[in-house]
Amino acid sequence: MKLKIAICDDEANQIEYLSDVVTTWAKKNRHAVEIKPYSAAKSLLFDYCEEKDFDILLLDIEMPGMSGVELAKAVRKENATVQIVFITGYYEYFSDGFDVSALHYLIKPADERKLMPVLDRAVSNLTYRQRSVLLTSPEGDRKVSLADIEYVESENVHVAVHTVSGVYRSRISLAKFAEQLDETFIKVHRSYIVNLKYVKKITRTDITIVSGDLVPISRGMYDEVHAALIKFL
Repeated sequence: MKLKIAICDDEANQIEYLSDVVTTWAKKNRHAVEIKPYSAAKSLLFDYCEEKDFDILLLDIEMPGMSGVELAKAVRKENATVQIVFITGYYEYFSDGFDVSALHYLIKPADERKLMPVLDRAVSNLTYRQRSVLLTSPEGDRKVSLADIEYVESENVHVAVHTVSGVYRSRISLAKFAEQLDETFIKVHRSYIVNLKYVKKITRTDITIVSGDLVPISRGMYDEVHAALIKFL
């Protein structure tokens, strides 16, 4: 697989170390990799806005000028596919990863035994994003990536498919639509199916999606959904 990976850190030794790990991982897995090093988030964002073809971002968080979190938020506004990994020396930023759907959060020093499996997951996610469903409506057919679906809501004879880029409706039953999904999704209510990837918070009455939407959980489903979420993480 051909990959373009950005490494952004204001410490030159970290960029060199991470580049070596990525190169070793790529050779081991027979991936063709282009590594782009950056010492400032603004420089990476400038190139991203020009090219928009990065696959994986390895980001430090605390950097002069623009932080790694600010950079990730700017990228996420228009790209739900790129895989974001935070590599930092600070624990307190962990929750920020949820806001940008970060793949993982590693504490420095992130040795290769920890980083390489994360890179494997990133490639798996990139491959998964190629899978999609076809939504049929009076306005025409629309191809939607499974990875971009946050949750699905039943509306009588239609489903409302809530995605990172908007809500799309199709005339199909929830049960029939569910046949096109995979193990990333779980039915949490007779009228709702949720993508575990976008779950930010869960209680015994509802689920908070990363977007801020609330999805109800059927009575008695909490334990099953909670277990599925733990397994997914």
